[in-house]
Amino acid sequence: MDDLNALLEPGMLVSHPDRPDWGVGQVQSNIGGRITVNFREEGKVVIDGSRVTLLPVFGE
Repeated sequence: MDDLNALLEPGMLVSHPDRPDWGVGQVQSNIGGRITVNFREEGKVVIDGSRVTLLPVFGE
C-alpha cells in the first residue's frame, strides 16, 4: 500500500486520480490496503491501494 493511502481514515474525503467523473468520495474503511470509498457519482467502490494512490480533498 502506498504511504499516502496508509494515512487514509474513515470519514476523510478523497478523489480518484484516474476517475475525476466519480467526484469526491468519503473513505468508509481502510483495511490491509483495500480502501472502501463511497463516491458521489459512482457509489461504493473498493480500491486496491497498491495500484491506485487516492488524493485527499480538503475544504470540500
